Amino acid sequence: MEYSTFGRHVAVDTWGVQFDLLNDAEFLKKEMIEAAEACGATVLGVQAKQFSPQGATVLVLLSESHLSIHTYPERGFAALDCYTCGETVDPQVAIDYLISVLKPEKVYAKKLVRGTGELQVAEPEIKPFEVASK
Repeated sequence: MEYSTFGRHVAVDTWGVQFDLLNDAEFLKKEMIEAAEACGATVLGVQAKQFSPQGATVLVLLSESHLSIHTYPERGFAALDCYTCGETVDPQVAIDYLISVLKPEKVYAKKLVRGTGELQVAEPEIKPFEVASK
């Protein structure tokens, strides 16, 4: 069986996010899993680290690649990153989900199209995601 090397990698810097959201590794872990499932990815494992005095990193290992967040609550900043291989899982859906949860004041994003030759850089379209109230 031959597999495609095609992949999409969405990288996002968010600013103006509430301190408490960015300083809760367990909350972020739960939402990252939800984001991965929302885009149809298969979660293989999760690592989460709460830093002291603040900050968190969460890495979700996907069958299709990965989803990550690194936070700086004191700055209201989070770096989001989602890379998926193949055409069936869209990393933008996971990013849109997380942006809807974090509600940043500013979002800066780029999408790389990978595995087709020279890297292609695009401006992703951020779409509101309806997150069910919990």
